[in-house]
Amino acid sequence: MLQTLAIADYRSLRDFVVGLQPLTLITGPNGSGKSNVYRALRLLAGAAQGQLIPSLAREGGWQSTLWAGPEQPSRAVLSGEFPVQGTTRKRVVSLRLGFASDTFSYAIDLGLPTPSSSAFALDPEIKREVIWTGPTHRQATVLIDRRGGLVQGRNADGEFDVVFQDLAGFDTMLTHYADPQRAPEALILREQMRGWRFYDHLRTDVDAPARRPQLGTHTPVLDDEGASLAAAVQTIEEIGARDALHTAIDDAFPGARVQVVSTGGTFEVTMRQPGLLRPLRAAELSDGTLRYLLLAAALLTPRPPELLVLNEPETSLHPDLLPALARLVTAAAAASQVIVVSHAPRLIDALSSEPACHLVALQRTHGETVVANIPWQEQPAWKWPAR
Repeated sequence: MLQTLAIADYRSLRDFVVGLQPLTLITGPNGSGKSNVYRALRLLAGAAQGQLIPSLAREGGWQSTLWAGPEQPSRAVLSGEFPVQGTTRKRVVSLRLGFASDTFSYAIDLGLPTPSSSAFALDPEIKREVIWTGPTHRQATVLIDRRGGLVQGRNADGEFDVVFQDLAGFDTMLTHYADPQRAPEALILREQMRGWRFYDHLRTDVDAPARRPQLGTHTPVLDDEGASLAAAVQTIEEIGARDALHTAIDDAFPGARVQVVSTGGTFEVTMRQPGLLRPLRAAELSDGTLRYLLLAAALLTPRPPELLVLNEPETSLHPDLLPALARLVTAAAAASQVIVVSHAPRLIDALSSEPACHLVALQRTHGETVVANIPWQEQPAWKWPAR
């Protein structure tokens, strides 16, 4: 389980550290930085896929993702006594992402590229990358350490051996040094991170793939877009939590029943509702109904991930459906660590009333995202590896 998430100099997250629990709800008004926390988590997952720098490029490039405020706002600026003004930079340019877990912890530090004539001279470079044990980075607990292109791993005698000398600045050591013999920790961590699941744009528009019949195969994991909805529902029916699925549907739509129709290997979701003479096809369902079915298929997966992140799952849902969704999320948190990013009052109320829910309320102060409801003294300790 992730115990701590740390982000520095990424968009509005200048120096952001927050504790996480099996079920964490991140909320706050529009513009408070919720989406930035979600994006940072996706970037961390991208480090295990070899997609960290391409992901930054898709967000607008290196310059667009860096913290745009002063390095260290003064008390006079924070009090509003003086306006924000630019000064001479004293620290190196850096974008850092990291987490502490109950097994291995990880941090990555990106900086300005080495000047060159390459056409890719604007790409950031990975300057430091570390895997360690325990919640706080200490040299004694470091297992694998990367500085620039040099990667060192701790051997059986507790000493460090050089295992790479020229790792490319755009490659993470998770993708190039995850060896079951020399670096089992990196392999375990990489596979854990690759198993994280994110759902933030399950499509419900008129052309959504979930509305059309699709070829069906065993689908224990719903895809990001929701195209495999029918196959995922049928998989739950046959090898998953079938009763839980029916209960979740009845909880949201009393008396309704979902069924997958198979025609020559092509699957389609249908819903029978009280008072209707025939079941409704997926193409006929409202956006909110279809989205609830998509979320139910994602949360009731027969193969729960170690981390499941939902970004604004309330989109398209009527407020009356949100308590049922909260019950689904709470049940899923018994098998996976779940992080929900939301600003829907009804969903926030329903989730935060659960004893297991850890509420993190964000606010923007002088452009910087901070945790508003938890004193900094109660936040977990975090120390970034130095370059």
